[in-house]
This record gives sequence, C-alpha cells and structure tokens, in this order.
Amino acid sequence: MSRPLCPRGFAVAVLLAWTLLAGGCATPVSVERVDHVAVHQQLTRNVLSAHALSDPTHNVLRRWSLVDRFLTQPENAIADLRAVVVQGHGGADEIFALAEMSFLNAEEQGGRPYYLASALYAYAFLFPGGMDQPPSPYDPRFRLATDLYNRGLTSGLATEDRTGIAIREASHPLPFGELDVAFDPGELVWGGRQLTGFFPVAEVKVHGLDARYRQPGIGAPLAAGTTQSTLAKGFQVAPRVKTPVTALLRIPDPRRQITGGRVRAQLELYPSSETEAVLIDRQPVPLEVEYTSTLAYMLDGVPIWEFEFGGFLRGGLLDKMPSRLVAMEPYRSGRIPVVFVHGTASSPVRWAEMLNDLKSDPRIRDHFQFWFFSYETGNPVPYSALLLRDALQEAVSTLDPSGREPALHEMVVIGHSQGGLLTKMTAVNTGDQLWNAVFRKPPDQLQLDRETRDLLTGALVVKPVPSVKRLVFIATPHGGSYVAGNRISHFVASLVRLPGRILRVTSEIGKLDDATTTLAGQTGFGSVYAMTPGSLLVRTLARTPIAEGVKAHSIIAVRGDGPVETGDDGVVEYKSAHIDGVESEYVVRSGHSTQSNPRTIEEVRRILLLHWDESCTKRNDCGPPGAGAPRVASRTR
Repeated sequence: MSRPLCPRGFAVAVLLAWTLLAGGCATPVSVERVDHVAVHQQLTRNVLSAHALSDPTHNVLRRWSLVDRFLTQPENAIADLRAVVVQGHGGADEIFALAEMSFLNAEEQGGRPYYLASALYAYAFLFPGGMDQPPSPYDPRFRLATDLYNRGLTSGLATEDRTGIAIREASHPLPFGELDVAFDPGELVWGGRQLTGFFPVAEVKVHGLDARYRQPGIGAPLAAGTTQSTLAKGFQVAPRVKTPVTALLRIPDPRRQITGGRVRAQLELYPSSETEAVLIDRQPVPLEVEYTSTLAYMLDGVPIWEFEFGGFLRGGLLDKMPSRLVAMEPYRSGRIPVVFVHGTASSPVRWAEMLNDLKSDPRIRDHFQFWFFSYETGNPVPYSALLLRDALQEAVSTLDPSGREPALHEMVVIGHSQGGLLTKMTAVNTGDQLWNAVFRKPPDQLQLDRETRDLLTGALVVKPVPSVKRLVFIATPHGGSYVAGNRISHFVASLVRLPGRILRVTSEIGKLDDATTTLAGQTGFGSVYAMTPGSLLVRTLARTPIAEGVKAHSIIAVRGDGPVETGDDGVVEYKSAHIDGVESEYVVRSGHSTQSNPRTIEEVRRILLLHWDESCTKRNDCGPPGAGAPRVASRTR
C-alpha cells in the first residue's frame, strides 16, 4: 500500500506539472517591443489615415457585440449602435464611433447620406451643449472628429459632378431621416462682389510652392471665385482671384437632434479675409482655412509665359485691361496696401512664394493688404513708372475720396529688378533734372503735339506719390544692368513693339535736332536701353534722392560666397544695386530671381512689421496687447 503524498511533496508535484504544461502552451497575452513609428501608427490608425476604424471605435463595437456585424452588415451595425444612443444608453463614446463608422461606410458604399451623418455625429461629439462635457483637446478623437466633420461636410455637400461644393438651401436624405439645410444668400456678398464656384481645396496636392500653410479648425475649407463687379479706375480685385472661404454647418442642440428623424441646420459661409473664428456654445472656435492650396488653385493654368514674354515684346498688351493695379481681396479699411511691382519679362505670379509666406503670418494678414501692378516690361521705364504713379493715385482717390483712411496713406511699394526703378519713381522729386537730361529746351518751347508734350512732362517731371511712405528695392539695377548693356539684349530689345502712343512720341522726338534733344538719332527707347549702364535714366535717377518722409530699404542678391562688393546676381552687380540713404541694406546669397528666397522673404516680413509698428505708433493706434488674435464672427445662431 502506497503512502499518501505529504503536503510539501504534493506542492512540488503540482509545480512540476505546471512547468511542463507551460512549456508546451504559452499564455495568449504577450507584448513585443517595437519602434516609435510602429507604435504611433498603431495608436493613431483611423478611418482617415488607414481606412480602418480606430481603437476607441473598435472598443465601442466590442462592448455592444457589434464587431462581426459591422464587418458583414455595416449599415445594420450603425443602425443598432444609433438605437443604443437614441434609447439613452450611449454617450460621447458611441456618438464618436457612429461618426467614424458612418464615414467608413460612406467611403465604401453609403455615399452622401452617410457622409452627412458622419458630419452630424462628429459635430454632436465636439459640441454637446449642456448635455455633456466637451471632449478634451488631449483626446486624439478631438482632432479626428473635427476632420470627420470637415471631410464629411465637404463630401456630403458636393455637387453632382463632384467638382465643387453646393452652397445653397437644400434638403438631404440621411440614413435615419432628413437633413434640412437653411442658407442666407446674403452671405455670398464679399466686398461688393459675389462669391461663386466653390472648390474643395483640403484634398489637393500643391506643386510649385515650397511651403503649405493652413489654419486647422472647424468647417469645410474652400476656394471661391468671384463675379465681376463695378470696376474702380486704377484699382480692382483681380478678375480670376480665388479667395479662401470656410463653410460651416451649424446644428442647434445636436445631441437631441441626432436622435430624431429630421435634423435642421444652418449653412454659414465665412471668407477668411473677414473671419477666422466663430462662436459655438459661446466659445471661439477657429475655422479651417487653406491658404496655400487656394493660392495654388488660383494660379493653376495661368498662361504665365504668354503674359511675361508677350508683356515684354508687345508694348500695348495690357492697354485694354480695366486696371493695371489689382488686389487679392476687396479693400479693407485699416489695412496698409503693399504694392508689388515685378521686373523685366516677369509677372505678378513671381511673387507667389513671397505672398504665400507673408499671408501665413496673422500679424501681416491683419495689418496689410496686397496689391499687384502689371505693366509691359519692354516699354520705356519713365512711361511705365508714370502708369504706376497714376494707378496708385487713382486708387487712393477712388477708395478714399474724403481722405479719412490713414492706412491708405502709409503705402509700401516693393519692386524687383526693373520694378525697383518704377518703385523709386513713386517717391522722388526730379524737378527738371530728368527733363533737362533729355531735352535742351523747356516743354513750352518744343515743337510737339500737345498730347505728346503732356505725356513727356508726366513721365519726365516726376513728383512723389503722397500716399507712398516706404520702398523696398529687391535686386534693383540703380546703376544699370550689365546684361541689359550687351549686344544680344539690345537685339532682343529691338524686337519690342511699342504701344501706339509711345510710337507717336518717338516719331515726334525723331524729328527734333541735336540742339533740342539728346535723343536725336537714337533708335531704341525701350526699357533695356534705359537700364544699360551709363544711360541718361540711370545716371539721373542714381543722383536723385528719395523724397523726405519716405523710408527705403535695399535687398541685394549676390551669387556665391565671394566678396560682396565685387559680386553680382547674374543680372545686376552689387555696386549697381547699392545706393546710399536707405534705412537698411540686406545682402542675400542668391541669384537675381530672389523673390522666393526664404531669407529675402524674411527681410520683407521684418520691414513690414517695422512699418506697421512705426505707422500705428505715429497714429497712436497700435491696439491692445492682444491685438492680432483671430477675427471672431459675431454670429452665434
């Protein structure tokens, strides 16, 4: 008869048996150390990043035994989970899960009704009103719900051809009922123009701009076109301008409404130039704005080469334009105009990179507005400068006939290359210096047609534009360009077709003798001849000081890393771009087309912020320390 095991012996036997069993069958729960990229991808995986449900939504489905049902019957699973919420058994977790599930189903088969349902659920999660606490900004679902709302709204309100967004009053079917959308057509008015043609810009890939700027927030970010309105002489909003706007679907009492069969909401439209935030549940909420993609969408397809080279060779190319001075948005009171003037064989498009960077800065957006001057760059420089001065003065007199807009009279003009010469000629008083350099007799003693005499006087007897207070010269050939002086450039310049009014002037000048004009016998009158080193224009302008009360800055491009003083940018030498009497001189290691260089742009930003600080201090109008905060719409509905 065997002896029973003692307690100690029994324990040893059990432990031995357990060890043997463990060796053959490990626990199903384990961990594996992975790198930070893998763990981040796992934790942030969701319907937008991986076309799969996030962990929080999967947890909700598991809790309510709906994991397998969603895989095989997604619409039934969504309806079942919605029933949980309607019956009062679900809360924020379930509502967020419904938003994500609805979006995934919309992508796979459900279409518009489920996109809109996703937006409604996401809004109810984000803005519960008094029925619950809003989600923590540290909760990753907070940003995902915002994106689901924005994307759901964008796709849910898409036009039938999927090329735009329908901004109008309408009724839309939902998986559980109907969505009634109200809209006030008055919101389409934008500075006297009508907003139209709404294009979703959040889901586009941008080429040609080095940085992409957006303001994260709520709403569907769109690019809107505008209809042509009454044109102001000397100034207008660019005909093909696209402006960033945000569509917001405001849903009163969302937690209650999503449990019913009919949801009523108000569609609201906000141009970013006027509003950057809205009040929801009495709290300011930033609007989602796509600045860079809107700019890129506007410039997409612009016939740039035709304009740039056509504008150089065809002197009358722009004569039929209503205005040579255009803006990106309607005039806004209190914002200082910054006028960009492009260079030879160039166009306003060349300022795109600088504009993109500058408008990303809320301090710049809130205090400045951007205008662009276009001209045929093969024409005589004094003539183009006259057109610029006339356009600026006409714009000011049209926009501020009573002189009550101080910001309009703090204008900044920025010129690149030849545009810098035009820029200087907005803020100099030449007296009779330039005239005497060309003619040996006063205007009233010349045997010229009256129209010709008036044009020559306006172009050669230069007075400063009173509203211009600061200049920025970028790669400007104050002493001429060595490229302009070579034979090839002069041959190309000989191909320029001057406009009719200039041809009449040159024809009359050609009849004058040496005793009357220094231009007797000259065959070329275009910009290339004027920018040739030693020309009458560069010699006279170089010794003409900038008008008192106007501040100027030089940004000079120099290639390579050699001595600055003997360097050049491929078109203009340092010694030509350098002038005395400026507030600052900044040398950037760059080629001639330096407008898109980040260092050039940062110097322009510095100058603009300095200008604002000095201007508002002078007017005692700098505002409180919190100035520059997002502009919040007063609408709360």
